[in-house]
Parts: sequence; C-alpha cells; structure tokens
Amino acid sequence: MRAVGIDPGTRRVGVAVSDSGGRVAAPHGVFVRTGDDAVDRASLVTLITGLAAEQVVVGLPLSLDGSAGPAAQWAMGEADALRDLLDIPLELHDERLSTVTARRAPNLSGRRSARRKPVDGQAAAVMLQSWLDAAPRTTRGLTR
Repeated sequence: MRAVGIDPGTRRVGVAVSDSGGRVAAPHGVFVRTGDDAVDRASLVTLITGLAAEQVVVGLPLSLDGSAGPAAQWAMGEADALRDLLDIPLELHDERLSTVTARRAPNLSGRRSARRKPVDGQAAAVMLQSWLDAAPRTTRGLTR
C-alpha cells in the first residue's frame, strides 16, 4: 500500500512517499505554491495520482499542548479541499516537531548551504513514517 505524505505550508508543501509495501517513507520533494489555491490543489492531485498513492496523509500541526491552533485549522481546511478532489482515503496525522526532527537528520546537518535548504520534504517523510509506524500491519490500507 503506497502512501503519500503531505506537509502543507503557505509557501511550500513537503511531499513524501512510502514504498509499495507501506513500510518506509522517503522525501519526494517540495512543491512551491503559486498563490492560486485551485491550481496548487490540482497540481497536488496530479502529483498524488502520478505516484500511484492508495492513501494520503496530511500533517496536522497541533500545538505542543495538543490543541488545534490557527495553523492546524488551516491544515484541516487544506485537507478537506484535497479530500474533495481525491478518490482515495485521506487522513490527518499529528506532525508536531516533524520539522525539528527533519532539521536534525544527518543529511541536513552538513554544510551551511545545505542547512538553509527547505526541509519540507524531509519533514513530510518524518510525519509519514510516524503514521506508517503507528498503523498495525493488519489494518493498513483502505480500512485504516
């Protein structure tokens, strides 16, 4: 079961994809927003479809206390809009500290110029791996 992880942002969207067995997540890249929500969502749907996704997981940036602040509310709205455009399951997953974890990854801790690059794709992979690890193998897929 291939899953695609989306780390939504107002300027960039991190994208990650799992292997076909749904065990390991890897960064796929960063999608830069155009400023036109309809165009951006259509492009994301095309990307998700092209990756042969069977599940989409959208990061939910909850506050450290678990509450849904403005960023989480915005992400829920983005997830709802994508859900309306997709024919596959989409769910939200807590992404607290995924960007911090991504910045600490060994491949981003080298040269100064490498550290300045956006970590959105890596953050999406951290979030998606968390979702994959939390799902019992017997319930993965459409019934999750």
